[in-house]
Amino acid sequence: MDALYPRLLVRDFPASAAFYQAVLRELLGVEPVKVLPGYANWDIEGEAGLVLFARDRLAEAVGTADLPRTAQDGAMLVMKVDDVDVAAACLARHGATVAAPPQDRPDWAPTLRTAHLRDPEGNLIELQSY
Repeated sequence: MDALYPRLLVRDFPASAAFYQAVLRELLGVEPVKVLPGYANWDIEGEAGLVLFARDRLAEAVGTADLPRTAQDGAMLVMKVDDVDVAAACLARHGATVAAPPQDRPDWAPTLRTAHLRDPEGNLIELQSY
């Protein structure tokens, strides 16, 4: 169901993907579900266990591309929700700030809709539906 999982935002995608592919294969017997330029994901028992995403692609989406690479987000929590707009409003009501409002992302996946918010500590959260 992929309801809640970590996404690492990496600077050197090829090296990171190769590292996690080797480690997860050896330690957990897990192969990637998908590896695309700038994106890879591994499932564990049918649910998302880890996703890697190219940091520069997400920095563009949330408006941090002009920051030094060391100041850009390195991880985020991803939540799959039924309605991105409703979920974004809920998080905002509880103190989250909007980094990127709800929007369709057909360049990421054909039916993907996302919103990016920051929790009160500044941690990045992606809400998604597809």
